[in-house]
Amino acid sequence: MSHPARTALAALATATTAALLLAGCSTSSSGSGSAAFTSHPSGTVKAWGFNNTDDVGKARLAYAKKALDGVTVDLDQTGFDAQKFVTRVASGNVPDVVQMDAQLVATYAAKGLITPLDACYKAHGVDPDSTFYTSVRDDVSYDGKIWAVPQFFQPPAILLNMRVLKKAGVSADQIDTSKPDQLVAAATKMYRASGGTPTTLGFDPVASGQPGLWLLAYGGQIIDENGKPTLDDPGNVKGLEVLKRLYDAQGGYAKAKSFSDTFDTFGKDNQFVKDQVGAQVDNQWYLNVLTPYVKQVDLGAVPFRAADGKPITVASGTAFVIPAQAKNKDAACAWALSLDDEKAWDAAEQARLKTLAATPGSINTGLFTGLPKVDQKIHSSYVKSSGNAGFDQAISTYYDIVGSGRSIGTSPAGQQIQTELQNALQSALLGTKTPKAALAAAQKSAMQAYEQVTKDNGK
Repeated sequence: MSHPARTALAALATATTAALLLAGCSTSSSGSGSAAFTSHPSGTVKAWGFNNTDDVGKARLAYAKKALDGVTVDLDQTGFDAQKFVTRVASGNVPDVVQMDAQLVATYAAKGLITPLDACYKAHGVDPDSTFYTSVRDDVSYDGKIWAVPQFFQPPAILLNMRVLKKAGVSADQIDTSKPDQLVAAATKMYRASGGTPTTLGFDPVASGQPGLWLLAYGGQIIDENGKPTLDDPGNVKGLEVLKRLYDAQGGYAKAKSFSDTFDTFGKDNQFVKDQVGAQVDNQWYLNVLTPYVKQVDLGAVPFRAADGKPITVASGTAFVIPAQAKNKDAACAWALSLDDEKAWDAAEQARLKTLAATPGSINTGLFTGLPKVDQKIHSSYVKSSGNAGFDQAISTYYDIVGSGRSIGTSPAGQQIQTELQNALQSALLGTKTPKAALAAAQKSAMQAYEQVTKDNGK
């Protein structure tokens, strides 16, 4: 299984290619399919999503089917593919509702390919401002409107391998991203190499998978309130400089990245079992991967902290959109919202509890839904002590920080901006450009993309 960052980069490349192709089939955002939404939908809704559905997904689907009397769901359970979506849009053969990464929403909204959902929320008496975490809502908002029904929010924190920390004489409070000098020193103490090749990374920043987190933490900004790229922001330079210091203290980015790419991330020989990391930035879902190996790891966690010392997370997750050409927008809206209903999530948690009960030694790490009220209920009602202090502390850490999320911003050129950020990251960490020069070059290219896409969209 590949490292998560590699998977994310592959998805980003695919989405970016599709975003460029979309330039040839865009419509003005003012024509983005206004619809009459009601609280009594009917007919068939064609949906695209829920590939590789687990117990949580199956329970939510079952709840939505039962809740929407008079609506038939025709579900295509394949994974979202941006190029496939482009083809469907061009042919006019689009589903009524599509599940995609939330970062794609603004791009499609700006091109008029999806429908604004403010009226959808209103018809069902749902207030997105009070329903979702602010960062989650912001990730699917653009041009003063909300364009999707978001789901899930996997906050990042820092998982600790306490065996490695103790062996190196490093304490958990020294893993503090708000104190770069202290953090680099701790990483250096834990780092091990053989013949110049890393054998243990003291601190794995997972930079290519979490660039926004590192930049925003040091006061940076990626996209401004108008959707323009701001990659050359001084705070971004600071964040990239900290990343470079961390990698340089651990054999350099090329060697560290090559080593981390060999991790058995999802297997029995993962990096925490094999003591290949002392600390690593991980999204909450990774706790679920580690639960089968609870007796083989000594786990802990600390928040990722911004320069002011306060915890910071960056929004991530998927969302349901309704294409502008959808034939049954009313049923699509009701179906998407029913999947995010508090009762749907309760059904999902009940299903998860049954799965856990049938799995000896399993640990309930909770569900992180994107809805604060639901998360709080699940945490207080269903997440009990596992008997392992390290796991319990890590679970609590994620629940403590989930409300501290930030959005990187939304833009019609969002995917191109992300691509240029990755290019800058590679150049700076490999040392071919200084962080400042790399971000300046990325900003120039991103701004060109932004100006082109806004011109194409008639903005």
